[in-house]
Amino acid sequence: MLSVNTNYSAMIALQNLNATNDSLAEVQNKINTGLKVSSANDNGAVFAIAEGQRARVSALSSVTDGINRASSSIDIALAAGQSIGKILQDMKAKAVSAQAQDLTAEQRQAIQADFDAFRAQIDQIANSAQFNG
Repeated sequence: MLSVNTNYSAMIALQNLNATNDSLAEVQNKINTGLKVSSANDNGAVFAIAEGQRARVSALSSVTDGINRASSSIDIALAAGQSIGKILQDMKAKAVSAQAQDLTAEQRQAIQADFDAFRAQIDQIANSAQFNG
């Protein structure tokens, strides 16, 4: 007759070692992914909820990016508007000084040249005020 001798203590230790290795692998997976539930095998219901939340976060991130682009466009438009407003104030000052009766023709031509330069600056600012093409 054939008999097999087993060491009961060794079998219990092996089961505990296997359980410890399984737990260690699960914890290592959580550490590697940074997620408490990284797959449907961990917890199917929680995984489905987490995937839904990840989708919402992704959608909100896209919306935030769109808002930031719109905000940048508005900032550029405001900066251009302020620059043009400053030039218009300078043009108004020139117009008031041009009303003086004692100006010579050469002085009036110089003021007109300044006006032309101001208009060119306004055109340049208006045409170059772009965001992302």
